[in-house]
Amino acid sequence: MAELTPAEQGTIAGGGIIAVLADDLIWASRLVAAVERTGAQAARLSTEDQLETVLLAAEEAELVADDMLSVRPPRLLGVIVDLGGRRYDGTAAVARAVAARQRVIAVAQHEDLATRKRALEAGALRVFSYNKLFTEGPRVIDRWLSAEQAPATRS
Repeated sequence: MAELTPAEQGTIAGGGIIAVLADDLIWASRLVAAVERTGAQAARLSTEDQLETVLLAAEEAELVADDMLSVRPPRLLGVIVDLGGRRYDGTAAVARAVAARQRVIAVAQHEDLATRKRALEAGALRVFSYNKLFTEGPRVIDRWLSAEQAPATRS
């Protein structure tokens, strides 16, 4: 799996949390590990209710003025959705996170073009194959978070 150099990690290291919605234990672990290798914190979620809780907490945290807290809680940087989840609707999760003004990328089977298309239509910035995020996860995630404007295309 691709590792980031300390210079590459500087983009987001210590800068916040990335929510990972995945109910498959193996893929959830792989996605969380890829996030952590970028220097960000990962919040592993497995249900839409957990995603909703994280999104609401992030919205509330944004409403708190900076000068009201001596230490600001980590900011939610974005959401990664495993579209193959069985305990939630991946496309609906993408749409909900986008509605909460979060940046979203997703992961799906390479050949599942219909699911990939629905996720992009729901607002995912990109939909990556499982293989791409397994082999290049930290670099992909770092580029996603450091890009000013990610194109809505498939890889």
